[in-house]
Amino acid sequence: MLTAKDIFKSAGIRDSACKNTAMSTAVLLLSIPIAYAHKGAVAAITQFLVTHNGRILHADDHVDGHRAIFLSRLEWDLACFDIPVSDFEKYFNPLAEQYQIKYHLALTQRRPKMVILVSGYDLLYRHGTDELGCDIVTVISNHDKAKSLADFYRIPFHLLSSPRDRRKCEQEMLELIGPDMDLVVLARYMQILGPEFVGHYLLRTINVHHSFLPAFVGAKPYHQAFDRGVKLIGATAHYVTATVDEGPIIEQDVVRVSHRDTIEDMLRKGRDLERVVLARAVRWHLENRVLVYQNKTVVFN
Repeated sequence: MLTAKDIFKSAGIRDSACKNTAMSTAVLLLSIPIAYAHKGAVAAITQFLVTHNGRILHADDHVDGHRAIFLSRLEWDLACFDIPVSDFEKYFNPLAEQYQIKYHLALTQRRPKMVILVSGYDLLYRHGTDELGCDIVTVISNHDKAKSLADFYRIPFHLLSSPRDRRKCEQEMLELIGPDMDLVVLARYMQILGPEFVGHYLLRTINVHHSFLPAFVGAKPYHQAFDRGVKLIGATAHYVTATVDEGPIIEQDVVRVSHRDTIEDMLRKGRDLERVVLARAVRWHLENRVLVYQNKTVVFN
């Protein structure tokens, strides 16, 4: 079966005369039943873009043979693309229906909007250096410890009015965040979110936690791990779903520990790892590199 990369190489795509100093591109995330991919879906998609003067810049594919799904990420230059982005669905949907394609379209020039729940020191720093390529709208917290940090980075801060009442907190957050937020990040947010809140931002909410689950649940997991003499500690970043800590995993990493490490050493290593893992997951989501299917993800390079 030809992949999008193969077709791109063999298509003889001409270099368009259109030039644009500030390149504007679009990204298409696709999932296709493997039977339809074998019947020409990939070629049809690539030909669709080429026919409308879309100069393909990146193509990345993955086949999940166990689930019989073809997954792909295509990015193309919009400089000479002759379909208005607002009309893309009208032109592409007949093709999607023919080959049972599920897709998501994103524009790279658009700066996503993000909100952080609780603190997010590392994310605020990375935002300040424009590493994330997004706009942080506000930091929302159930305590005022994060206010000075938000003030330092000139990000609006909101202290929840009823921090001990989960339902009131979530209703207040829904009103503050609004329906169109691109990403909600839980940075050491220690309360379990209710299904109504999660449903509003499904696959738009990312959480990070230690990777001891389900081995060491409950309070003080690092203390439990220390008592068991673990040799590895890790961190997991995932999308939030109604089932606690069981959403699609975006990124994980581990670091070794030894008998010489104290509980404080393990806590420090764990916090450092969580920051890095969360930052990777957030950046990949904002860059439209994460494709979710059947409660798992593919992260395209």
